[in-house]
Amino acid sequence: MHSGGAPYPRRLPHKLLLLYEDQDLLVIDKPAGLLSIASGTERDKTAHWILSEYLRKKGEGRQAAAVHRLDRDTSGVMVFVKSGFMKRKLMENWDQSVQKRRYAAVVEGTFEEPQGVIDAPLGPDAQGRMTVMPGGKRAITRWNVLQAGKRYSLIFLELETGRQNQIRAHLRYVKHPVAGDWKYQAQTNPFNRLALHAELLCFQHPRTDRFLTFTSPIPKDFYRVI
Repeated sequence: MHSGGAPYPRRLPHKLLLLYEDQDLLVIDKPAGLLSIASGTERDKTAHWILSEYLRKKGEGRQAAAVHRLDRDTSGVMVFVKSGFMKRKLMENWDQSVQKRRYAAVVEGTFEEPQGVIDAPLGPDAQGRMTVMPGGKRAITRWNVLQAGKRYSLIFLELETGRQNQIRAHLRYVKHPVAGDWKYQAQTNPFNRLALHAELLCFQHPRTDRFLTFTSPIPKDFYRVI
């Protein structure tokens, strides 16, 4: 949660939590199973729709816009803005604005080392899935082990670059796919969801230049499976 003293979190429909709001930003804790923005089939069960309805009912008369995305089955901290101007300001400088972003994941297998760095370029394969390939865009993921069991490890991951599906593709590459990630060759699905959670995000506010830090607790079942 944001370190300020505002009355948050606020519970919105579909288990979405509003962690922070000001004249420019909305920061949420997105539950697993909720789309970030509309797909071809679903429009009213998305974080975007819920926040836009929230603003409409407040009389603000504008729609929320996503600055970045979390996959449907990824839970955790996500940022929306209230204007096209703010969206451009944040998106144009997203990697520079973000001071730290950390994810928690339950992955298959155990690591030989307690921490490491995956520095491997990513690009789309013939099916559109991101994969490590020569000539891909540089992608860097740092990881360290929180807890390890016989079948699974609970790890933290920090992104130095923000490529699509970066964590999922990198973990598949090192043969420790995220549990429940059929798309990236996981063999098991202990939670009936992708075991990936956006746990921490620290970024610079585009208007005030203040650094804002938000956290979302690691789901309890992530610990239980270890």
